Parts: sequence; C-alpha cells; structure tokens
Amino acid sequence: MKILIADDHELFLKGLEIILTDFNPSAELIKAKNYIELLDVVKNESGFDLILTDLAMPGGIWLDALKEIHDKLPETPIIILSAVFEKEIVQKTLDLGAAGYIPKTSSNAVILSAVNLVLSGGVYIPPELLKSSTESSLDDLKKIDELNHNADLSEKIRILSPRQLDVLKLIAEGKSNKQIAYELGLTEGTVKLHVTAILKLLNVYNRTGAVAQATTLGLLKKS
Repeated sequence: MKILIADDHELFLKGLEIILTDFNPSAELIKAKNYIELLDVVKNESGFDLILTDLAMPGGIWLDALKEIHDKLPETPIIILSAVFEKEIVQKTLDLGAAGYIPKTSSNAVILSAVNLVLSGGVYIPPELLKSSTESSLDDLKKIDELNHNADLSEKIRILSPRQLDVLKLIAEGKSNKQIAYELGLTEGTVKLHVTAILKLLNVYNRTGAVAQATTLGLLKKS
C-alpha cells in the first residue's frame, strides 16, 4: 500500500505516520510539508492508494490545489485532515472530489475507521456535519446514523433505497465506483455516499463483507 500524507505541522505529520504504520506496517508513506511539495509529488509519482492532506498549508490555495490533485490522480481517494471545520468548506471539498473530511481533533480510532471506510469505496463525513446538513444525500446518512444501534438488522435494511440496491448489485459484479457512476448516471461522489450508506446499514467494513451480508439476507441472488 502506498500512501501520500501532507501537513505543515511536523508533530502532526509524525503522529499520522505512526498511526498509519500501525494500521499497515508494510505501507509505503510519502510525506510532504506544504502544497509545493505535495503537488510536486503528485506530478511526478502515481500508484497511490490514498492521499491524506491538511487543508490550510503554505504554498498554495486549497481550492486550486485540491482540484489539481484530483485531476492528476482521479482514481486516488483523498481525505482531508483539518482543524478547519465549517460545513460549507467540508461540502466544497467533497464537491471537488475528496472522499472524506476528518477534524484534527478526532481520535486515532476515528481516523483509522475513516481510512478503512474510504478504502472500501465510501466517503467519511463527520457526525457534526450530518447533524446540520440539509443536503439530501447527506440526510440519508443522517437517518442511518440516528438509527438505534440495537435496532434489528432487518429494520435497518428496510431503509435501503432502490438506488442503493442498484449500487449494491453492481458492487457484487465487481464494478468500481467510477463504473457504477457511469452505468447509473450518477456522480462518483454520489456513488461514494451510497456505498457508505450500504456499509453502515449492513454493519460491515468493506465491499466484500457487504456482498456476503446482502447475499445472506436475500438482497442478492446466490451465484
């Protein structure tokens, strides 16, 4: 696994390195300390499985930098780790292609949970944003998060939408988020939100688990 991490605070960058090394000891970590270094790496290297970057760093404007990173590496999920936490900014990063936004105040466990979710094709949105969101796609996740954790699984899957079932079927066919977006006429960001909802509802951590659980529940036909 190859991960690019960027932050202008050396202490946080080192802490993130430790967290990710514990997560995957064999991971190759490439580090950048500002947007100039980050964009230079993006221009000259590829094959990253994940990019984690601060938002407010020297050497560039985050709006332009994030767009350039996504344009250069459109298949690579990007997670923002930032002390800035305003709903409008979070939403804008998602619109620009980010697959997650993690407040820097988050615990190690939350960071790793978000990384796992994003690597599974979902998008991580802070609970604080869900509480104040008025976006319909985010409202779906809000409803899911508000479900009682002790609710019966059959009760949870009843709120799977027809579109989420379509996404689930294509996941079972091994389709990528980009392929699913093309086939269903959706944006890739919307597909990521649906994947996140599916993983949460089925109480699994990755796409393979989602397919297995959905098959057991009769949502998918056994092959």
